[in-house]
Amino acid sequence: MIDFKSTLKIALNSLKVNKMRSALTSLGIIIGVSAVIVMLAIGEGTNRQVQANMESMGSNLLTVRSASAKSGGISMGMGSKPTLSVKDAEAIRKTARGIDAVAPLMNASKQVMFGNQNWSTSVYGITSPYLYVKNYEMELGRTINMEDDNNASKVCIIGKTVERELFGDVNPVDKTIRIGNLPFRVIGTLKAKGQSGPMDQDDLIFIPLSTAQRKVFGTDFPGAVNQIIVKASSIEDTAVALSDIKDILRRCHRLGKSQENDFEIRNSAEFQEKMKSTAQTFAILLASIASVSLIVGGIGIMNIMLVSVTERTKEIGIRMAIGARALDIRMQFLIEALVLSLLGGMIGVLLGVLIALLVAGIFHTAVVISIAPILLSFTFSGLVGIGFGYYPAYKASLLNPIEALRYE
Repeated sequence: MIDFKSTLKIALNSLKVNKMRSALTSLGIIIGVSAVIVMLAIGEGTNRQVQANMESMGSNLLTVRSASAKSGGISMGMGSKPTLSVKDAEAIRKTARGIDAVAPLMNASKQVMFGNQNWSTSVYGITSPYLYVKNYEMELGRTINMEDDNNASKVCIIGKTVERELFGDVNPVDKTIRIGNLPFRVIGTLKAKGQSGPMDQDDLIFIPLSTAQRKVFGTDFPGAVNQIIVKASSIEDTAVALSDIKDILRRCHRLGKSQENDFEIRNSAEFQEKMKSTAQTFAILLASIASVSLIVGGIGIMNIMLVSVTERTKEIGIRMAIGARALDIRMQFLIEALVLSLLGGMIGVLLGVLIALLVAGIFHTAVVISIAPILLSFTFSGLVGIGFGYYPAYKASLLNPIEALRYE
């Protein structure tokens, strides 16, 4: 039987005697574990940030846009050939299956002014369902209602960025701003949504769709809109809704079987899945790179332990001469390697958490520190210690006692 208590005591005493060597041996594991913790925290934070951005833009959305016009065989870009109308949106709302809401809209950049302040922003002509479809919430005042749209009222709702640039700390509700040359009364403000990639989701103004068509943008034909946003009831309903919308629009636009669609439909669910997949791949890549540091740390443990075996050859010979078996010697060196790895793992976890928090604070990067990566890193560091410590331990246990005692 192995006397674990005595073997552990001998191993710990050996580590205490060589404190500097023990610290240097653990350094590789400390760096490796801390790197894994930091990389996983950043990767998971990025993944969740992507998901939050996608959800803030709305879920289960189908975006219908006018087709791309062509000039001299060159595509002018999606939406350059106006073909959609409010009537199309109404037909979709009444007929398509699996839909929750429909929101036609027009949008363009405009210069807006309040007093001596001015700002260039995106102005959207919308109907009341748009805020629900795109997950916008009111902070102050009221939303645009059906009466505003029917009367083509000159009222607006402003986002946080516009509010900050035009009004500062002043309450903007019931104040009058100018969009282009027209006065608009602010009836409400939106809660902040923040950035979504390069897009500032708070740098915008909402006005009634009919007001946008008749007074602000003008239209190529009565009721024309740039886009129709359709929110499906669920992800499962997205496919059937997309098929119905395609059929409805072809019928409304009187397109023959041989004619191409004069509209384009984009499915946000597909885009969101691609973004999630990219974020997950990024997280796995970061964790894999960081794991290499742990392997390097394990190699460092093996090298130092091999040097230690050589330096302590006479000590090993004395232990064998007074009755220690090969298994006792092997266990002693394995315990030393395991203790060094676990100690390095503990310090690495603490250092990794601290660095992750510093990265979040300094660079304003989303990080997520969870217990699973910490336990995984700590466990892996122990396995690395055993795996890379076994060969030096095995080599030490094979020493001949007589030759070991003669070693100088």
